[in-house]
Amino acid sequence: MKTGFNGLFVPGPTNMPHSLRQAMDIPLEDHRAADFPAFTLDLFRDLKRIFKMETGQVFIFPGSGTGGWEAAITNTLSPGDTVLASVFGHFSHLWVDLCQRHGMDVDAIEVDWGEGVPVEQYAEKLAADKDHKIKAVLVSQNETATGVTSDVAAVRKAMDDAGHPALLMVDGVSSIASIDFRMDEWGVDLAVSGSQKGFMLPTGLAIVGVSDKALEAAKTATCRRCFFDFADMIKTNKDGFFPYTPVTTLLRGLRASMDLLFEEGLENVFARHNRLAEGVRRAVSAWGLELCAKAPKWYSDTVSAIMVPEGYDGADVLKNAYERYNLSLGGGLSKVAGKLFRIGHLGWQNELMLLQALAGAEMAMRDSGIMVEPGSGVAAAQEFYREALAPVSSKPTAVTSM
Repeated sequence: MKTGFNGLFVPGPTNMPHSLRQAMDIPLEDHRAADFPAFTLDLFRDLKRIFKMETGQVFIFPGSGTGGWEAAITNTLSPGDTVLASVFGHFSHLWVDLCQRHGMDVDAIEVDWGEGVPVEQYAEKLAADKDHKIKAVLVSQNETATGVTSDVAAVRKAMDDAGHPALLMVDGVSSIASIDFRMDEWGVDLAVSGSQKGFMLPTGLAIVGVSDKALEAAKTATCRRCFFDFADMIKTNKDGFFPYTPVTTLLRGLRASMDLLFEEGLENVFARHNRLAEGVRRAVSAWGLELCAKAPKWYSDTVSAIMVPEGYDGADVLKNAYERYNLSLGGGLSKVAGKLFRIGHLGWQNELMLLQALAGAEMAMRDSGIMVEPGSGVAAAQEFYREALAPVSSKPTAVTSM
């Protein structure tokens, strides 16, 4: 029998605040009631604040981030369309696979896992596409499998420099509501998120931001769709309703989630994630280990993928962490299976929670034969967090023994 709470430090689903659980612990309601739009219309409006968009529309589908990908693709593209993408992790690969299954001609650039979107190669391909055969450009802002964040604004600049009219599509599942995202400023046409990451909720909502340009493209796209059809949503969302039964309990949780985000302030949310991530990075350095991300410009503020030394298995770290210490860490996926373990530091977390994860990771690594110095990573993170949080008194006080 395990006592206490499970230490949940996978990169999603994330820890859920008690206030969100309470917001969802309500009797089921009539989603066609006359007063329901008073709730939903404000919800749609505030989601646009999270995405930092003034125009366009945000759709909320029952589903996961994969459903959001499918909604974005099938509503705006047609079979045979050319899509420019890059593969540098498990999830960027899955998005390419989804496009191919829908009959798209995907130009997928293979990138070393540990790097991000190859902006220079994108720029070259966009400039060479004089006939504008490329209809969409895919960007995974945060590749969860490798802990890599890419520069969306740089991709938009490459598209503008080439005068290219393609749609810019962003996978923001593990970035939106956690790290900076600017839909309008960066000229993003479709952005996909999910409820189980920065929104701190259970899996079940696919949240898709759509620009006016993408809404126009949906009028001529010929991919078959039904459940994810923007047109059905547009007809009913304008009055505060849905074309089918919505997940009302999760919508109530989403309301509470955004209230928390706005109370903290989005910029403060982003700063907190950066601070928590940097503490983990200091710990990794103190352990003498390396991140999968190959350079600081790629470092993710929502998940750190930590390489285990040659000859060791990251799966053993996960097994020992869970079975011995009730600590859930993320594992390596696909090409990096067994080569790393991941610490998710997004959503409802603070410094003490991350110190718990680091202490457990140290013990689990030692149990797996990776003999990091006990307490080294925890101490490095402690000192960083102390300094970053600007303690009331910066003057150290000597501790004497009696």
